[in-house]
Order: sequence, then C-alpha cells, then structure tokens
Amino acid sequence: MTSALDITKGINALKEQIDAPTAAFFSSCVHCGLCAEACLFYTETGDPRYTPIYKVEPLRRIWESEYTLFGKLKKILGLAKPVTDEMLAEWEPLIYDSCTLCGRCSMVCPVGNDISAMIRKVREGMVAADHAPEGLIGASTRAIKIGSPMGVRLKALKAQIGHIESDTGLTIPIDVEGADYLALLSSMEIINFPEYIESLAKIFKQADVSWTLSSEAFEATNSGIQIGCSDIARELVQRVVDGAEKLKVKYVISPECGHAYTAIRWDGPNLIGRAYSFKVVHILELLDELQQSGRLKTSGSLDKKLTFHDPCQLVRKGGVEAQPRRLLEQVASNFIEMNEHGNMNWCCGGGGGVSANERADELRIKVFNRKKTQLQEINVEVMVTACANCRLVLEEGLEENNMDIPVIGLSELISEHLVEDGEKNE
Repeated sequence: MTSALDITKGINALKEQIDAPTAAFFSSCVHCGLCAEACLFYTETGDPRYTPIYKVEPLRRIWESEYTLFGKLKKILGLAKPVTDEMLAEWEPLIYDSCTLCGRCSMVCPVGNDISAMIRKVREGMVAADHAPEGLIGASTRAIKIGSPMGVRLKALKAQIGHIESDTGLTIPIDVEGADYLALLSSMEIINFPEYIESLAKIFKQADVSWTLSSEAFEATNSGIQIGCSDIARELVQRVVDGAEKLKVKYVISPECGHAYTAIRWDGPNLIGRAYSFKVVHILELLDELQQSGRLKTSGSLDKKLTFHDPCQLVRKGGVEAQPRRLLEQVASNFIEMNEHGNMNWCCGGGGGVSANERADELRIKVFNRKKTQLQEINVEVMVTACANCRLVLEEGLEENNMDIPVIGLSELISEHLVEDGEKNE
C-alpha cells in the first residue's frame, strides 16, 4: 500500500517534470482527439480512456493547479481536483498497459505536442509514488542487480557463444581492447534469438570489421526508460559507457532493439550529463554503411512476398528508415510495404515495457488486430523486422491469430545471403 511519503514523492516527481515545453503542450492542446485515432489501444477497443492525451491527466492537473492563474484560483476556492494516491492508482494501468511510448500520437498532433514524452514524464511520478506493474519492477530490479532485465548472466552469454563457435567455426571476440566497434546485445537476442549473434560474426568476418563484446557491459536493454525511472536509466547507460571507454572503442553498436537504441543514443548523454567519447550506431546503420562502401557483399535474394515491420523507436523516433529498405533491396526480390509504413507504421503493441507487463497481455493481444489487418491487406508470406522485442511480440500475435507468417530479423536475412569465399557478388 502506498504511504503518504510515497504519494508526496510522486507529486513532487511530477512537478519536477513540468518544464517550459510541457507547459506549452498543455496550453496549446486543442482537444481535437486526433491522437486517439493514431493510437492502436483506442482504435482497437473504442475505449475513450485510451485517448493518449487523457493518459497524462495527472500531470495536467498539477500543471494547472501549480502554474496557472486559473488553476491557482480554483485551488483557493476548493474547486480544483487534486492528484491523489487513488487517482494515481486508477491511472497507472493507462500509463503502463495501454501505451508503448511509440510516439505515433505525437506525429498527428496539429500543434506538435510530444504526447509520448509527456507519458514518459508521468511514469517518473508513478515510480516515485510506488505505482508500477510488478513485471517492470522485477525487470528493473534484475537489470540493476544482475545486469539484465531477464536475469541473463555472463555465463549464459558465454554458453551461447560457445555453441555458435562450435557449430560454425566462427570466433566471437570478448573484451578486445582497441577494437573499433563494441556490439551490445539484448537479453532476448541472447536467449531467444542467438542467431543474431551468429549473424554479426558472419557479417563482420566478411566485411573485416574490428569488433568485440564486453563482459562487463553486454546488455543493451534499458529498463529504466521503460518503467520511467531516470536514476535506473542513468545507471544502466553509465555501465555501457564505462565498458566502452574501458575497451577504448570508437563506436558502440545498438542491436536490433528499439528502446535500447533510444536509450543509448538519444537519452544517454542527457542522462549522464556529458557527451560520449565514442559514436553510437544502430546495427542497420552500420550494415547500410558497409554495403554502400562495398564491404558488405550479398548474393541472391529471397523471392517470397515479404514486408518490413518498422520498430517505432528505431524508425519513428530514431530516423533509421531508409537504411533497412536499401538493405532489403539487395536480398528481397518481392518486398512490399504495408499500407501504413515508415514513420507512420503501427506499433507491434509490446514496446515501452508492455510486453514485460503480464497484466497487459490480454489487452496487447487484442490490439494486435491492427497489425493483423495490415498484414491481411497485403497478404505476405514473410515479415522482417529489426527489433527482438517486436519479433517476439509479433510471433505471439501471429500465433494467437493462426497466421502462418514467419518473422525474421533483417541482420539474419542479410547474413543468409552473404557472398561466400570465391563467389561473385551479384
């Protein structure tokens, strides 16, 4: 049960999130409702509570009562609706179960309000007030204590590396000081999709890339961003920074994971309060660069009708939109776009920590209908993506809907079409 101290901390945490942009957002909102039509939680349920701007009501109330003349007057007259522990408890499922922080609502706002950023701010207050889903609390605790939200330890990573090296004859370097690139991994890639690690080894061998993993900083997933706790997010970013600087690398590679990319590339320097001594690139940015320079050579292509699911954090928020398509041009002869794609693609429904929140499972499966409709419109045989979390959520949604469409990672697809020794590039 939340204590009076917790709710006070929560209110103060929400106050701290109110800056000039937030005040401008609330002042300029015209209550048009367009954000609702951009949110799959609203479109697939019809429930008005899932309107994105409505989810930030706790933050709006505090802004009004503390920082506007009209709000202060209402407070004096006893007409203001205060933010209470009961209100936060009521809003907590809206903040965590029905928002993936995908940012699609922000794309359609006529006055440019970044609604997903405001929901992220509300999560800061929720955590401080001791209101957060058990699944995300557990993931964040494991990330801090163990180094992985899924509890994956170095021993497990080394075991997977051992299997890959034994099966392929490849070498996967660890703790190589002075390597050009430090590759990060998500726990899902280590446990669910180790073929991603194998793909890196195959691609980097062909392209003669100097790379390494770090035994002290291999995890890319940032649970602090997902739960909404800057202190946790900062500590997890600092681990990566320390690992990269210890090995003196020039670049850190974010893996096929949306929120990992957002956390380390865009949020990270602000969280730790300084610029990095290295550059962050997403794996697809690097693969595209290698291909453009002639170092990544592929042969043949997959002729099955396939499409690409754009991970929200990678494409909509990170701008990595052209790179995957240039890569697909080389290895897919029958690529077709979904009707809404690129920076307006629909979320898989599991980002922002939703897939780690078991309480949200039923809702998440329901809103997968949006992706189901997208796929039925173009009738594809294969789906490609570039986020391990998206991949897992998509696979589950497809299985629930009895849709026989395999989902593969783009890095893996590229590795399957590498030119072998002595083979000509086509």
